[in-house]
Amino acid sequence: MKSLSQWSKCLLLILMFLVYGQLTQAQLLKKLKDKVQQTAEDHLIKDVGDATDKAIDKSKDALKKDNKTFNSNGNSRNVSTDNNASSASSDGVLGAPTLKSYKNYDFVPGDKIIFQSNLTDEQAGEIPSQFTLIEGQMDIQNIDSENVIRTIAGPTITFTPRMTNQQYMPEQFTVEFDYKNPKWGLNHMNIDFGHRVYYSGGEGITPGIQFQDGDVMWTLSSDYPAELNEILKKPNTWHHIAIAVNKNVGKVYVDQYRVINVNNLTGKPNNVTFNLNGYEDTYIKNIRIAAGGIDIYKTATTDAKIVTHGILFDIDKATIKPESMGTINQIFNVLQKNPSLKYEIDGHTDNTGNSAHNMTLSQQRADAVKAQLVSMGIDASRLTTKGFGDTKPMDTNDTPEGRANNRRVEFVKM
Repeated sequence: MKSLSQWSKCLLLILMFLVYGQLTQAQLLKKLKDKVQQTAEDHLIKDVGDATDKAIDKSKDALKKDNKTFNSNGNSRNVSTDNNASSASSDGVLGAPTLKSYKNYDFVPGDKIIFQSNLTDEQAGEIPSQFTLIEGQMDIQNIDSENVIRTIAGPTITFTPRMTNQQYMPEQFTVEFDYKNPKWGLNHMNIDFGHRVYYSGGEGITPGIQFQDGDVMWTLSSDYPAELNEILKKPNTWHHIAIAVNKNVGKVYVDQYRVINVNNLTGKPNNVTFNLNGYEDTYIKNIRIAAGGIDIYKTATTDAKIVTHGILFDIDKATIKPESMGTINQIFNVLQKNPSLKYEIDGHTDNTGNSAHNMTLSQQRADAVKAQLVSMGIDASRLTTKGFGDTKPMDTNDTPEGRANNRRVEFVKM
């Protein structure tokens, strides 16, 4: 017979097994409950996720369908996530510039080109030879098979075109260039007319232009049009900048918009200085400075021909650039106001390339100008065309400026 102590030990063991069994059962019940709850949550999440995916897929299908319809009709803006792609509406307001979007443009460049950038033969990674670098860093980069100026992120970058006279600009001149910034539109750029004049207040020197977020400052502040603000929000987009100075009067254009017009300029301009805040890399090309300014209407009533340098074309093509509309609009107005006027439109090139090709190209360009004027409402019988290629230069072909002066369109009275 077992002793009392032995029975106590057995009873204790039995109680321990019972307690352990209860604990284990409770733990199992808890785990089972947790598993059921987690499974329910997983199903709920999956159901929501499936519904979301279906909604997204439905939206994508609708977007693709819309894009297909837009593209077939050619009437609506293309949707793209590519920063370098142009989203264009039918009139080009929110996308790539077109002749139609520039229909109200009135900028006309000066009549004698005194500086023309030519980066074609420059070596990538080198400082462009036509410019003096004052501070910061800049070099040549090849973007989309074209050499352009890059100002490198870091300290402020300041540079100026190398011209015959660095301390003198005529009292009437124009400046044009194309500009691209990967983030901020225009608001990290200034154009001065003497090194850092805008901030240092150089006595007796014309104040500079400061492009800001949403407006431009040139003695006065002027807000950008709402449409332009939308365009400037798109990064990595080329913008055409045009500046006109005539004594105390100054105008600035960004793309097809005139953004400021002042008549309180003081002092004299020494030169044209580009100043870029060095927050990020920026890109500049097609810098052109021209002296004087042609009064097309006055010339049309007094002279036998009008010589224009404001009608520009894509390289080696007869495609008219949108910024040409300022000059074309002026010619159109002259023809409208003088119904008896008839013109021969003459195309001229520089001597770059093959002479026979230049002859053909100049004819095609003259034809393109006529076609544009006819599309605006001018009777085709009032216009004829002729291409002269490089046979009638008006300047040397030995410098970028001379070649730019030779590339022109003339309107000769008939």
